[in-house]
Amino acid sequence: MNYFVHPQGICESSQIGARTRIWAFAHVLPHAHIGSDCNICDHVFVENDVVVGDRVTVKCGVQLWDGLRVEDDVFIGPNATFTNDKRPRSKAYPTKFLHTFIERGASIGANATILPGITIGQSSMVGAGAVVTRSVPPNAIIVGNPARIVGYTTNSTRRTVDITLSPATFSAPVNSTSVKGVTVHRLPEFSDIRGSLSVGEFANMIPFQPKRYFLVYAVPSIETRGEHAHHRCHQFLLCVSGSCRVLADDGIHREEFLLDTPHTGIHMPPMIWGTQYQYSKDAVLLVFASEPYDAADYIREYGEFQRLSAQPGNLP
Repeated sequence: MNYFVHPQGICESSQIGARTRIWAFAHVLPHAHIGSDCNICDHVFVENDVVVGDRVTVKCGVQLWDGLRVEDDVFIGPNATFTNDKRPRSKAYPTKFLHTFIERGASIGANATILPGITIGQSSMVGAGAVVTRSVPPNAIIVGNPARIVGYTTNSTRRTVDITLSPATFSAPVNSTSVKGVTVHRLPEFSDIRGSLSVGEFANMIPFQPKRYFLVYAVPSIETRGEHAHHRCHQFLLCVSGSCRVLADDGIHREEFLLDTPHTGIHMPPMIWGTQYQYSKDAVLLVFASEPYDAADYIREYGEFQRLSAQPGNLP
């Protein structure tokens, strides 16, 4: 046996990876799978239909119920609660328990509650005590009851930029960012006693000739939009009323921008993962697109986007 079980722990499964440690008063049922280098702390219960990846930490007082799938490098804080039946009744069992997926590198804070049948996205962070009722996008930070997105996880190159309050940063007509191909554009604005006017010329101020536009509005602030990349399509985003936040990610570098003026836009080229969130109640986001709608042009899985963006021709 190349893993450790505390004398006061019970491990009935033989499917335990090397160097995993199972501590006192933990109980692992016979058909559970636990990977290598995991730390299963005191008073943890692991049911049969559970798969845990490598280098996972499960802190004290957690129960992992049937249907749970935990990928590599996940942290689960003390007393976090998982569920697998939306309408539980005593002695009434569903034909099949709902599957819940915790993707690679996610962290779940102490006392969080995770409802069944959802996905906690890669590298996301669930705050302590959050009640998670819906799937969480990759890299999102969520808190509250019901949990909502308040930001996105950082990396060494990410920064949050308030375009309006940082005119020195984005004072030129076209301003580069750390994200491959993403540019911030200051469009001309004219104001007098009659009001204000902003103008943009396609293929001159806006770097492509659009074939489509769409408007996003009446978005509850709890919602996110986007959460995809494109193979071919360029997009240009303008918040013509209210405000929203835009996250741009090239697979290595990630920046976040606050759009709250109608004369500042963001060019998002192909192979950039884009997310918009924290819409104000009066927000209207205008998006110009270089291509007609084509469902096949969308990359909707963040893991697939990372794989494609890492290919030699797509590296920043």
